[in-house]
Amino acid sequence: MRTHRNTIFITGGGGGIGRGLAEAFHRLGNTVIIGGRNEAGLTEVCAASTGMSYILMDVTRADSIRAGAREVLERFPALNCVVNNAGIQRAHDFSVEDGLDESAVTEEIEANLLGVIRVCGAFLPHLRRQPEATIINISSGLAFVPMARVPVYCATKAAVHSFTVSLRRQLRDTSVSVIEVIPPYVATHLQQGRRNPRGPQPMPLPDFIAEAMNGLAGDADEIAVGDAKRLYASAGTGEPFRNAFTRMNL
Repeated sequence: MRTHRNTIFITGGGGGIGRGLAEAFHRLGNTVIIGGRNEAGLTEVCAASTGMSYILMDVTRADSIRAGAREVLERFPALNCVVNNAGIQRAHDFSVEDGLDESAVTEEIEANLLGVIRVCGAFLPHLRRQPEATIINISSGLAFVPMARVPVYCATKAAVHSFTVSLRRQLRDTSVSVIEVIPPYVATHLQQGRRNPRGPQPMPLPDFIAEAMNGLAGDADEIAVGDAKRLYASAGTGEPFRNAFTRMNL
């Protein structure tokens, strides 16, 4: 991917991985727009990076995605890259009585999966008209080896991976490249209050951003970072999968 001279929109840019990627792309001279539903957080990020812009977008709501996409394209018609980063992670225990919190599950699916699909749908007509464009979907190492404590999160990220593989195939003859970034356990607000001091420790966010940006500067379609490389490799994502996928999609 070309990592400079882009106009980039990043969902969930008010903190964590989204903010880290936004700041890294901004330092490279790209025009960066961040989206989210917490205006205070978005304002803080933009205040720390002069020239960065934000729009309000709640990826759990189809109407907010449509309105946000219209605003982005009206203000930044040179947009050529969209990063689907926004997400929610919640613990669910289905082994206990009343373990299903249906509203929480629905919101998690809306944010992590439907949000990605809807954002792609909202921006693709514009991106396909650009000479060179990129969609970057942020999945997780847990898409390949799930952690049972967060079963809905893992399931949505597995679906994001599958969707990304199919989307890449459908767009192979267009100007739009589709990249998947696969993070490990990263130290962000997503896991605040739920870290186990005796368990695996998270990858520092600056280390993750540095490795992810290095990967994006290359030509790989799937970029596993840190410990996610081990999970990614264990799930049969190599040559046998590629051969089977090709046979099914002639």
